[in-house]
Amino acid sequence: MSEQNKNLVRRWFEEVWNKRRISAIAEMYHPSGRAMGFPEPESVLQGPEEFAAICKTFHETFPDIHVTVDDIIAEGDKVSVLWTATMTHQGDGLGFPATSKKVKLPGSSFLICRDGQILEGWNLMDFTRVQLELQGKL
Repeated sequence: MSEQNKNLVRRWFEEVWNKRRISAIAEMYHPSGRAMGFPEPESVLQGPEEFAAICKTFHETFPDIHVTVDDIIAEGDKVSVLWTATMTHQGDGLGFPATSKKVKLPGSSFLICRDGQILEGWNLMDFTRVQLELQGKL
C-alpha cells in the first residue's frame, strides 16, 4: 500500500503541476478531499473543483512551474513529501502585475491517501515570502 501511495503522489506532482493537466485532479483527488494550507496558510480547499480553480490560477500566474519531489516517505495511507517548486511570475493572478522574476518555493505536504486518491493534504510553504520577494519588498 505504501509504495502505491508514493507512486500516486509522485504522479500527482508530475501530472497536475509539471504537465499542467487539470483533468488529472478529478482522477487523483477524492471527491470529498480537503487541502489545507494552500495557497495561504489558513486556506481549506474542499473537493476537486475548488482545488482545480486554484491550480488553474497558479498555472496562469506561473506557466513554467516545475515541482521537484525532493524526498518522499510513506507508511500505510500516509505520505510525507518534501518538494521544491521553481517558477517565473508571468501572470497577474496574485493581484499585482507580472514581474518576470524567477522564484523558488520549498515546501512540504503530508497526505492521506485512500482507494487510489488523495483524501486529505496539509501543506506547508512560505508563499507569503514569495509574494513579497516578487514585489521587491524583500
